[in-house]
Amino acid sequence: MIELLEVRKVFNMSKPNEFTALPSVSLKIAAHRVTVLKGPSGSGKTTLLSIMGCMARPTSGRIILHDREITSMPERFLTEIRRKTFGFIFQQFNLIKGITALENIMVPAYPTGEKRSQLRERAMSLLEVFSIEQKASARIEWLSGGEVQRVAIARALMNDPEVIVADEPTAHLDTKLSREFMETMLKLKGDGRTIVIASHDPIVYESNFVDKVVEMRDGAVVGTKESS
Repeated sequence: MIELLEVRKVFNMSKPNEFTALPSVSLKIAAHRVTVLKGPSGSGKTTLLSIMGCMARPTSGRIILHDREITSMPERFLTEIRRKTFGFIFQQFNLIKGITALENIMVPAYPTGEKRSQLRERAMSLLEVFSIEQKASARIEWLSGGEVQRVAIARALMNDPEVIVADEPTAHLDTKLSREFMETMLKLKGDGRTIVIASHDPIVYESNFVDKVVEMRDGAVVGTKESS
């Protein structure tokens, strides 16, 4: 579904603090599977995830999505692809304080131009899926850690994406919530979604439903393990 060909990413090019985050990475992400990018902090996982999810452009190399090269597409087209194809779950969840759980879930869909009533209905349905509809009008800062987690996942699903991209989603969760997160990922896999997670958490990469673990170090893929 997603293929990266000799992708290279350099930050601050031609400056004294130039840094090569990804020297050259080639990788295939299969559809309807769970892929985990595993490695220590600074291994390039987040950078690779950002490029894969069209949040950043590579310095060189090619990105292919559904057999279509998207590397050099104008930003407006990449924005549309990102909105329709990917749902993002961030390390700190990045929910907006001061507004309600319902409003947070609706945020990714605002640029689509749909009526607010339709967005509200869809967001409420997602709250019901995660059994937190009673928290719809609660501000994010009033919610428990588990509730915040479920709101973040619901927000990622708001535009019904094919691919869920999660960056260190369990980094700030205890063991119980980390396992709950992975149980939710298993359900989403069962729904036919493609899931890519960057993590150095054994609860994530040792989960028995993970199809492929890509080990990274110093910006390079140093090993790949696929389930039989």
